[in-house]
Amino acid sequence: MTPRMLVNGLVSEQLPALDRGLAYGDGLFESIRLIGASAPLWSRHMQRLIESCARLQIPAPDTAQLWCEALAVTNDMAQAVVRITITRGSGERGYVLPASPRPTRVVAAFAPPPVVAADYAQGIRMRVCEIRLGEQPLLAGIKHLNRLEQVLARAEWNDPAITEGVLRDSHDRVISATMANLFAVVDGELLTPALDRCGVAGVARAEVLATCPQARIGELTLERLLDASEIFLSSSVRGIVPVRSLDDRSYAPGATTHQLQRHWRNLGLRWSRADE
Repeated sequence: MTPRMLVNGLVSEQLPALDRGLAYGDGLFESIRLIGASAPLWSRHMQRLIESCARLQIPAPDTAQLWCEALAVTNDMAQAVVRITITRGSGERGYVLPASPRPTRVVAAFAPPPVVAADYAQGIRMRVCEIRLGEQPLLAGIKHLNRLEQVLARAEWNDPAITEGVLRDSHDRVISATMANLFAVVDGELLTPALDRCGVAGVARAEVLATCPQARIGELTLERLLDASEIFLSSSVRGIVPVRSLDDRSYAPGATTHQLQRHWRNLGLRWSRADE
C-alpha cells in the first residue's frame, strides 16, 4: 500500500533538499502500533520523543497535534504502523545549529508487517552479526535517524530462514537485535543489556521492565546469552517474539515469554488470533 503521509500537517511526500534530517541524520523517529484508533504504548513513545528532542536540542512538537495527525493518516485502517519523524528542519550548510530552528514533522501510516503465526508460537531464528555498534553515550538510547549500523548488519545475511541478528559493541557486549531489544533468562534471572553506551532504549523494553520489576539491566556477554534458557525480543511494532535458535543453539519459548505475550494481548496489542 502507498503510505499516507503528512509533512508539517500537509499531505505531501517531499522534504526540502536542505533538510538537516536528510543532510546529517539530524533528527529522530518513533514507530508506533495503532489498532484502530488506539495506541496502547503512545504515552511511552511521546515520553521518549520529548526526552530525545531535549537531548538533541530540537524543539519538541505538540504531542496532541501528533495524535490528531496519527489518527488522520490511519483513518479507516484496522491496524497500522505510524512513523513519526522529527528533524531539526532546514538550515545553512554546515554543522552549526540554526539559531532559530524550525523542525520538520512527518507523520506517515504504513500497513503492518505480515504475521507469521509460528514466530509467536515457536520463535524466530537469529544469527550473531559481525558488525559492532559504535559507542557514543551522548546518543545512547535515542532512536535517532542514523541507522547505518543496522542497515549494514542486516546486509550480512540473505537467508530467509533467519529473521534477526544479535548486535554487540566494540567490547563484545551484547546490545540488541537489529530492530528490537533483547531479553534473556540466564540462571533463572531475567536480563537485558545496558544501553548507556549505544543502542536504542525501546518503548516495548520499557514496558517489559515495568511489568517485570525483577528484571536486571546489566552487561550481557555472548557466552552468557548462548547459555540462556529463554531468549525473546521486544518491539513496539512486533510485540514479544521468542527466539528458537541463535546460530547453532536451540531454545524454546518459556514461562516469562508466555507471560509477556499475554500482557501484550491484554494491552490490546495483537495482530490477530495468530499471536494468541
